[in-house]
Amino acid sequence: MQQKPARGRIVDAAHSLMLTIGLARTTTKEIARAAGCSEAALYKHFASKEELFVTVLRERLPRLTPLLHELTEEPQRHSVEENLTEIARRAALFYEQSFPIAASLYADPPLKRRHEAAMRELGTGPHMPIRGVDAYLRAERDAGRIDADADTCAAASLLLGACAQRAFAYDMTEDGRPPQPLDAFAAALARTLLRGVMRGISR
Repeated sequence: MQQKPARGRIVDAAHSLMLTIGLARTTTKEIARAAGCSEAALYKHFASKEELFVTVLRERLPRLTPLLHELTEEPQRHSVEENLTEIARRAALFYEQSFPIAASLYADPPLKRRHEAAMRELGTGPHMPIRGVDAYLRAERDAGRIDADADTCAAASLLLGACAQRAFAYDMTEDGRPPQPLDAFAAALARTLLRGVMRGISR
């Protein structure tokens, strides 16, 4: 069997290590070893561990950003409720898989600050999905499909906040699982949010 190209092996190894031991404890040396290459080879593809982290988010986790771009460009392809349901479903999956990777940063404030500075240089960060959902909702508002007075930023924050909360809030329960399956959660969240941004407007 032909071996996967080095870049793919590096991203796979980074994803696996970040998921199992966390971003803070994962080093480029360990990633290179797991990928079967040298650290020098790793740096031929990625300028830093932060760039590699962003690549893992973009290429190995549920893709939220492309969906938001698509819906902002063409919001009326589906109903508002259908669009919000798909955003909620994919966001919940994204946070469920990204939290175990990034949570370790919060135990090391200096490392977290360095990581945040690197994210700013790369033009990304956890605020970007909120901006993306806000842009989508503004497109819906401009199209007259939600209320003209709807606070789109607040609605985006509520939607993604609920999805993020679902990713970690239920670990301490008896069975360690959220009360609703993912699809039911996404649909219920979309319906509930919709009541706050629509007043007598047909969906």
